[in-house]
Amino acid sequence: MRWQQLFADLQAQFDAEEAAAERNQTASRVRAEIGALRLAERLGGAVGFPVALGCRGAGAVTGLLTHVGVDWLLLEGEGGREDLIALRSVRTVGGLGRLTGVAQPAGAVWSRLDLRRALRGLARDRAVVQVILDDGATLTGTLDRVGADHVELAEHPSDQPRRPGAVHGVRAVVVEAIAVVRTVPPGLG
Repeated sequence: MRWQQLFADLQAQFDAEEAAAERNQTASRVRAEIGALRLAERLGGAVGFPVALGCRGAGAVTGLLTHVGVDWLLLEGEGGREDLIALRSVRTVGGLGRLTGVAQPAGAVWSRLDLRRALRGLARDRAVVQVILDDGATLTGTLDRVGADHVELAEHPSDQPRRPGAVHGVRAVVVEAIAVVRTVPPGLG
């Protein structure tokens, strides 16, 4: 009987040590996974929820997070306004829950869905936008073209469509300087 009790005690000690080692490995693995997590992946778990961003040049930007791209976010704001935010301009994020998005594959298609691609969509739609730069300057008009490192903005009042008589200039804007591109819903110019 003593031998059975000794073996049972040894087995219990072994099980306890094995469980402690597993807990330590799990904690180390979680820390390593969190350490490799990028902000876009973290924000993927907040899609469908309201967030409050602090952005360089634009200040506070709030809304419902609807999409997360490789280097951009899309928020739906009040009155149908949409804010396309350059991820590099984001300084703080409030309103995050515990969920994290699934890491996106680093494939060729995913990497092409960048900020320039989103800006091309706005140019194609001929949407009237406010372009907020990382220094706080705001430009208003319609995106005409998107180049490799810049956009061309036909500047005109936000309450007027892009027509030759309304355009008072075309300005090239370096994509790296863009913090937020905000759509101007019709009638809110």
